[in-house]
Amino acid sequence: MNHGSKSNEAEGYKYDPKTSNKLEEIMSTVPKRKGFWCRSFQLEGILRARDHFKPQPNDVILSSTPKSGTTWLKALAFAITTRSRVNESTNPLLTRLAHDCVPFLEFKLHSSPQKLNLDVPLVATHIPYTSLPKSIINSGCKIVYICRDPKDAFGEEVLAWEDLPLEDAFEFFCEGFTAGGPYWDHLLGYWRRASLESPEKILFLKYEDLKKKTEYWIKKMAQFMGYPFSFEEEDKGVVQKIIDLCSFENLSNLEVNKSGKARLDVGVGVNTFEFENNTYFRKGKVGDWKNYLTPEMATRLDQITEQKLNGSALTLHVLPNA
Repeated sequence: MNHGSKSNEAEGYKYDPKTSNKLEEIMSTVPKRKGFWCRSFQLEGILRARDHFKPQPNDVILSSTPKSGTTWLKALAFAITTRSRVNESTNPLLTRLAHDCVPFLEFKLHSSPQKLNLDVPLVATHIPYTSLPKSIINSGCKIVYICRDPKDAFGEEVLAWEDLPLEDAFEFFCEGFTAGGPYWDHLLGYWRRASLESPEKILFLKYEDLKKKTEYWIKKMAQFMGYPFSFEEEDKGVVQKIIDLCSFENLSNLEVNKSGKARLDVGVGVNTFEFENNTYFRKGKVGDWKNYLTPEMATRLDQITEQKLNGSALTLHVLPNA
């Protein structure tokens, strides 16, 4: 099965004067401040993707804001699409970070120096819907989007921003100065397309639903992506095996995810960043924000959520503050 992003991966990191000039022009005019809507390397990656990415019709785009279940979504989608081609005991997820198995569209994040010798029709992104390459919007490929309670999404980000005071991080989040842009605008962009314009093209998932009814939503994902489970597979427990393989408990305890390091390559001539693989496995619990936010912070986020989603028909699984 041909994977469109494989052919685009190499050319995406070649120097492109058109993309470079466009980046310089944009960066010279946009406002700058501590905190970020979009870091310069992310903007470069978005521009590069818009200029060069050519998806295949059977590609599936996995989209999310950071800290909303991206790693879990990647693992599940990878296990679903490759289940007929890999052995349980040799599944790449056992020895590789999920980000090695499913590449990002706008930057290169990897923990293994060896490329995965397995074509998969998957690519992930944190790009807002309105900034996606037109090649994706106009193609026949499908999009699976995942979001979660903003309080938990922020709580996970706090764990990642160890050098930033909680109060500052909270203000940035509320004002929309976060990776991928304002949290609520990001999810509403995909929600409106999924609910009004392209319900057959976008599957909109909520992290809390996936946690509560994992089997149901895995089947829904598989059907939507074009990889439905057969009755025989269900009888043999294939769905449950995927749930067990991709569970937080299993993935977070694998050696590669406990001790390995991931490299973030952000472009030609730009420094490479390194992260511990275990940073992608925080806690994954619904409602864990109670360990990080004050009641006042939680109330403020709930009020922003209610205001932003008003009139959209979208509801999130927001746990009460008490």
